[in-house]
Amino acid sequence: MTASASSSPRQRLTLAADRPLIYAIGDVHGCHAALLALEARIREDAASHPGTQPLIIYLGDYVDRGPASSAVIEHLAAERHGDGIERIALCGNHDDTFLKFIADPPRHQRWLDFGGDATLRSYGLEPSGYLDRPGGLEALGSDLRARMPARHITFLQGLPIAARCGDRLFVHAGILPGVPLRQQEDHDMMWIREPFLSEGPDLPVTVIHGHTAGPEPVFRPGRICIDTTCYATGRLTALKVTPDGEALL
Repeated sequence: MTASASSSPRQRLTLAADRPLIYAIGDVHGCHAALLALEARIREDAASHPGTQPLIIYLGDYVDRGPASSAVIEHLAAERHGDGIERIALCGNHDDTFLKFIADPPRHQRWLDFGGDATLRSYGLEPSGYLDRPGGLEALGSDLRARMPARHITFLQGLPIAARCGDRLFVHAGILPGVPLRQQEDHDMMWIREPFLSEGPDLPVTVIHGHTAGPEPVFRPGRICIDTTCYATGRLTALKVTPDGEALL
């Protein structure tokens, strides 16, 4: 399968407003072992809610910087996990840029500057062996496409941009304050920082997001950020969301 970087908007999901048990997971960035450990904690917690269907929403940025991006995608792309938990994986800016690099490396070479080299190594490719020779980027793209399982590309292509559950919005980066959700652009949902971080959504929703990394989760009016820089801190964060409120797991 060849990768394509379509400009078409990604899917936006609307979930039942009364979902009883959701776990949001922040930016994974190739930290496969931390992801498996956190999912084990989620399974233990979900077991204390018998008769309730749990859902995990991953907030994007599965690749880059950490050591095992390929393993993370392989895990998330699996059709079944055998634990009875539903899963939704949203698209982050790193995932979207990786897909564009796969399709056209020369045009999207900047991906290598923010952690893409670690992703290439997770697929058994050393970028330094390509970049200092004529046609190296094209050769790197060809070898990457040959090594990537088709299901990994299909996974990246199919990631939705956002999921709304009642008055909560799950998205990678945030939204443009005050703009109705139906008018939000994919680029902002994957990339925005300001003015969202300062102003919040300026809409009657709580936005649960990642993208803006820090050592601890951030709770602000109208938004909760759970990107805790796992590739550097070793801490991958989950937020438990119930009709009664939100709490760190």
